[in-house]
Amino acid sequence: MAKIIVSYDGTASDEDALAFGRLLTKAGASLVLAYVRHTKEPEGRRERLAEHDAEQLLESGARWLGEPDVPRRVVLSASTPLGLRELAAAEGADAIVFGSEYRTTPGHVDPGTSARTLLDRGPVAIGIAPAEMRYRADAPVVSVAAVAEDDDASAAETAASLARQLGASIATKVGADVGLIVLGSKPGTPNGSVLLSAASQYLVEMVRCPVLVLARGVPIGFS
Repeated sequence: MAKIIVSYDGTASDEDALAFGRLLTKAGASLVLAYVRHTKEPEGRRERLAEHDAEQLLESGARWLGEPDVPRRVVLSASTPLGLRELAAAEGADAIVFGSEYRTTPGHVDPGTSARTLLDRGPVAIGIAPAEMRYRADAPVVSVAAVAEDDDASAAETAASLARQLGASIATKVGADVGLIVLGSKPGTPNGSVLLSAASQYLVEMVRCPVLVLARGVPIGFS
């Protein structure tokens, strides 16, 4: 079973990440909600309060999903991408899902700072939800597209797995009816690392659906 970490901090854009996570659960994935705290309070009472607030925030995300028992992790790290990267390794996660950057045009995809950091040779697949996906979280996916620039079959294998689980078709080209796009990493990227080519970066800017960017040579199986 695919395991997906959803980065959640209570913002509207991270509700979009929850919506993408919900879509992936329909394909059989399991979710872990994660929030990264950047500092530890020096005084015990304040630290307990900060811990409580972080736990309450993740509980609100679980309520949004309608899954009160979804696993939740509060990570302490000076860096959000580093904290999530370490959590992904500890959890054996297949992907980390983010919402788009604050003030992204509705329907568009624009990775935020943490997502961009992990898209630059990170070790795990990265999902990015389009802005305001939260308002159409339960919309059916009609077709799934795979995009790769060489013979790396990871994107095609993952897209086929998703389509099978979601009852969707495989799109022969990226069009307006595509509900999810799986992107392979740039040719020449070391196996197990994520890196988009300039052409794939441009495609991300143009699409109007969630995007899953795979680490080179690492397909994700959904079942």
